[in-house]
Amino acid sequence: MSTVLNPAEMTAADTLIRLALDEDLGAMGDRTSLATIPETAHATAAFVARSAGVVAGLPIAQRVCTAVCRDLQFTALVSDGTASYRGLVLAQVSGPLRAILAAERTALNFLQRLSGIASLTRQFVDAVQGYMVQILDTRKTTPGWRLLEKYAVRAGGGTNHRLGLFDGILIKDNHLAGLGGDIRQAITAARNYPGNRHLPVEIEVDNLEQLEIALLAAADIVLLDNMSLEQLRLAVARRNAIAPKVLLEASGGVNLQTVRAIAATGVDRISVGALTHSAPALDIGLDYVPSVNG
Repeated sequence: MSTVLNPAEMTAADTLIRLALDEDLGAMGDRTSLATIPETAHATAAFVARSAGVVAGLPIAQRVCTAVCRDLQFTALVSDGTASYRGLVLAQVSGPLRAILAAERTALNFLQRLSGIASLTRQFVDAVQGYMVQILDTRKTTPGWRLLEKYAVRAGGGTNHRLGLFDGILIKDNHLAGLGGDIRQAITAARNYPGNRHLPVEIEVDNLEQLEIALLAAADIVLLDNMSLEQLRLAVARRNAIAPKVLLEASGGVNLQTVRAIAATGVDRISVGALTHSAPALDIGLDYVPSVNG
């Protein structure tokens, strides 16, 4: 589980932060704070979890604070991937109060969204504990947020699927439709295309007959789309008999009530679009910390 932002994720974060601050502050800044808070006022505030979950996005919240004002001092008190509980102090920020208030909502938006994804991911990972299966995300992400949302999946203990169309091969139903349903042709073409030879070839199938063709055609991964538990068990048995090195991935309609039973069929991977498209925000607040001097 990697909870360190890589260079591409940091760049994506900075781009989103600029957009978010422009959206919130506009050309005039925080008019309320400018009108009511003395320029010389300094303070400390704490980011506090108000419900249980998994934390993700603290380095991004820090970058928000720095983008608003270089004089803000952000101190993370836990790491991304930490299990939170109500009342846990995640981080503190100190400095000009106007700047803290200007950064508050944007920082919380990132923290709440990403922690929500990490929290839901952890629930899925915990649900399949004891089985040798990976919980993967999908491309069903918020436009522009994909890198950060996939980072949050990792913080929750999940595994990233391909990032986009450019870094993986997944032959889906509409690809096959364009080829008249020829699974062998699709796998051969994908494997022989220049530049693809280092990438595993994955193909989506809807039934056991298609699975057998894909196994015989030497696919590396077969995505079993919307199959019943009985079909999944039969698919695993056929894979074990025909091509035991091929990975099987279950997908479609996966939820917390069904994921353990799916894992019990013996599949190697379970991809869950809900990790990113349906995760509720984790409740996190920013609380003013009274000065010890009153």
